[in-house]
Amino acid sequence: MTTEAEMEAEDGVAPGIKNLAARTSPVYYWACRQVRGCSLPAATATIASTVMFLPGILLLAWLPAGLAHQSPTFGGALPGYGTPRCYSAEELTHGHVPPHLLARSAKWERALPVALVSSLEAVGHRRQHKESPVGTQCPILRPEEVLEADTHQRSISPWRYRIDTDENRYPQKLAVAECLCQGCINARTGRETVALNSVRLHQSLLVLRRQPCALNGTGAPTPGAYAFHTEFIRVPVGCTCVLPRSTQ
Repeated sequence: MTTEAEMEAEDGVAPGIKNLAARTSPVYYWACRQVRGCSLPAATATIASTVMFLPGILLLAWLPAGLAHQSPTFGGALPGYGTPRCYSAEELTHGHVPPHLLARSAKWERALPVALVSSLEAVGHRRQHKESPVGTQCPILRPEEVLEADTHQRSISPWRYRIDTDENRYPQKLAVAECLCQGCINARTGRETVALNSVRLHQSLLVLRRQPCALNGTGAPTPGAYAFHTEFIRVPVGCTCVLPRSTQ
């Protein structure tokens, strides 16, 4: 008399496995592949392999759609990502930017052009009461006088900072570097030489820009209404010496 195990063996199925769900299990499929002499019907092997690779197939199908729905996190108004929203005067208290658009304010505070503003304003306030403003002419470098000075004063390509203000830009105030010499200072004589040139060094900074807009989308701008968008600007942060482009 033929036993149930022998009948299953004749079908090419490991003894003890009876139902189709068990035969198509990925675990069973893997175990069967490891056992010498174990074979699977073609249909069962196809189903089992499909089940094993199904999660990967679903992930590949979802990935492009998921990426397509990603949106910029900074105000939703980056160039190339649609028309920026037009905010009415009632939505802009005292003309201020909506708080959710200033998500980068913490990072702005760490940028040199922003971090220097408060100290420059304090120095400028004291200078108004004590001395005349610093000139923009190329200074004579005397090492004994600048040993304790800041980098921009000890440099052989010295520079000064001024505050640039733009009411339609956020941050509205930025510290901007201006070179004091066209050439560079000779370290031996302390005087300017044209054998080298002073050039500005720039830092890229992402800022928020506002512009008048029309609430109805067409026609003349609505009084007090503004749209906001982001843009990269290059801010001079210092100066350095380079070889001239021409020897003339």
